[in-house]
Amino acid sequence: MERQGRPECLFCQVITGEVPVHLVLEDEVAVAFLDHRPLFHGHVLVVPRTHVETLTDLPEDLVGPFFERVREVTAAVEAGMAAAGSFVAANNRVSQSVPHLHVHVVPRNRKDGLRGFFWPRTRYGDDAQAADTAARIREALRSES
Repeated sequence: MERQGRPECLFCQVITGEVPVHLVLEDEVAVAFLDHRPLFHGHVLVVPRTHVETLTDLPEDLVGPFFERVREVTAAVEAGMAAAGSFVAANNRVSQSVPHLHVHVVPRNRKDGLRGFFWPRTRYGDDAQAADTAARIREALRSES
């Protein structure tokens, strides 16, 4: 598999070994390592070896293999940290501190101090607004097919 990287990218530097990290997984598809500022101990970042900035940039043939690694790391984080569950998330551009796709795998336990998502939740004004929103997304899906 061809490895593509950008010398200025922090996570590409992690992948090439230029930046030391605490590795938990490394193979031809992905590298997973402890986040240096974890929400909780055991917070892992999973990154593809190929430099892509967002999930939508990930080549189709890597989606399955990459998320197989995310699934494996998630199970390992839960087992290794004796966690009741986990939070698995990725930012696309907004709030993405490093512009290289990365998935956060965070061990979770009840009453651990985190409350759902890290931002305020909202509601649709009415059923018509929700229906319109769903229709816009369905149309965008048809446009991409």
